[in-house]
This record gives sequence, structure tokens and C-alpha cells, in this order.
Amino acid sequence: MTGTPAYQGPAEHIIDVAGTLVHCYPGAGDHRDEATIRSFGEEWEKFNTFDEDEIRLAGDEYFDIVPDDLLGPNVVAMDLGCGSGRWTRYLSTKVGHIDSIDPSEAVLHAARTHGDLRNVRWTRAGVDNIPFPDGTFDLIICLGVLHHVPDTEGAIGKAAKKLRPGGHMLLYLYYALDGRGGAYRMLFQLSDLFRRVIHRLPGAAKRAVCDVIAIGVYWPLRSMARIARWITGPDGGWKRLPLSHYHDKSMQVLRNDALDRFGTPLEQRFTKDRMGEMMLKAGLNEIRFSDRSPYWHAIARRG
Repeated sequence: MTGTPAYQGPAEHIIDVAGTLVHCYPGAGDHRDEATIRSFGEEWEKFNTFDEDEIRLAGDEYFDIVPDDLLGPNVVAMDLGCGSGRWTRYLSTKVGHIDSIDPSEAVLHAARTHGDLRNVRWTRAGVDNIPFPDGTFDLIICLGVLHHVPDTEGAIGKAAKKLRPGGHMLLYLYYALDGRGGAYRMLFQLSDLFRRVIHRLPGAAKRAVCDVIAIGVYWPLRSMARIARWITGPDGGWKRLPLSHYHDKSMQVLRNDALDRFGTPLEQRFTKDRMGEMMLKAGLNEIRFSDRSPYWHAIARRG
């Protein structure tokens, strides 16, 4: 295994979370939205555990484009915006070392939940103050994070600098409904109006409303997709149905993702072309997009 990366500068403080140390660095910079950070800290306090099979199933969806030769015991990785730590847990058996970083209190909950992972180190920091030198990591994963910052392009650039030359980034950003029809787009616009109201609610009320959405909207649409898939087969037109991606997801995932979607103050969406442009500007090349949901996720190499 490659040696554990050294921190760049002393931590502001170190917190002992049930025997797991979390190094905390002061937050500042242009790629932070404090309201969003607080919101996700509250979210992952509620949803900080997932079934092992759920983690494997969801992780396989993101890692469908990651070749096996990019993984292994000598790989040093970073999970940027680790949230609940579920992707860290998924990756922990595939690489030698992971630095899991999040600017919110979520990292404290993740450290408590996944403190058994001996090849993982937890750090409270954001993309503006990643406490490691440029060129440190072989692999960076950043899944469902950078569409929640004010300047996504700039944030991708900062993260990419932490890759060694030849290192790879696996990135997932919300898609801008590329290829969807007018009716689907209108439905999304309506849901976004609800998000702009719901995210302003007090924490308990926001979580309760999002649970109602999970039960009253996500669950029926998930069930419809399941039935349509059974009728038309795995490659049928059921994939065009709203929220068809959730056809095999549990209620825990539905509740979490409803809160993730409607509880966030800041959300941006990007076309496949725009995401590719941002990755190229960050010095990433050999970009490979997955043709499967979640859209869009892609892997690229730092030149």
C-alpha cells in the first residue's frame, strides 16, 4: 500500500468520535454555501446508515465505468463530499487508503458509523481547503456533491489539482434533463418550485414533508416502474418513466433522496456537454461518460 498522505498544515482542532479521530480545518472560500452545508449536515445525521446490499447496489451503478486496473491495494483515494460515508465504505475494500472529506457535520456521523474501516481517515474540510498537497491522489470520487456549490466549474478545477498526473476522477452531477420531453421538463419545474419552498422549512418540518413526498410520490412511481419493467423487460420503455431509476431501491433510499432533492437550498444541473467542458477545463481528459443512470456520471484522467 502507498503511504498515507501527510496533511498540509495543522488542523484547527481534532475531534475524537467514539475512538475515531476527525481532523477539522477552518472553512472558507468561494465554493461554499453555508446554508447548504448546514442542510446536508442535518440530513446525514438522520440518514447515516444503509444496508450493505443497498450500498453495493448503488455503488455498482456509479462504478460501472471504473476499470479494475484503477483500483487495488496501492491506490490512494479521496472521497470528496463523503456525506454519510456510504461511498467510502463501498470503496474501502477496493483501494489501499481513503481520505474522506466533508465540510459539514456529516463527516462526524460518518466517522462514528464507519469507524471500523481501518484504511479510512476522516477530515472536516471543503473543496476550498482540501488539506493535502496538489498531486496527492490516484483516485478522487465526488458523487452528487459539486452541483450543490455556487461555482461548480471552479470546484472541479480545485479538486482535479489534487490528482497526481495520470490519476482519475469519478464525478457525478445532476443532469439538465438531456433528452427528456416537454412534459417531463414541466414536471421537473413544478417539483423545483416545491423545493424552493420546502428547503426553507425548519428541520423537523422539512424532514416530515420530504417523508410525505417519499411515500406519496417516490414510492408510487417506483412501483409503477417495477411493474412496467416486469411487463416490458429490462430493456423496455419503462426507463423513460419519472423516477424509474428507483425501481430497485428501498424506502430508506427513497426517503433519503427525497430529502436530498427537496431539502437543499442550492441545486444546479448540467448537460452532458457542459459537464465535459468543465472537466476539460480542469485539466482532465480521456473523459468517459456512462450511458446508464444516474445521469451524468463520468470518469476522466488528469493529464
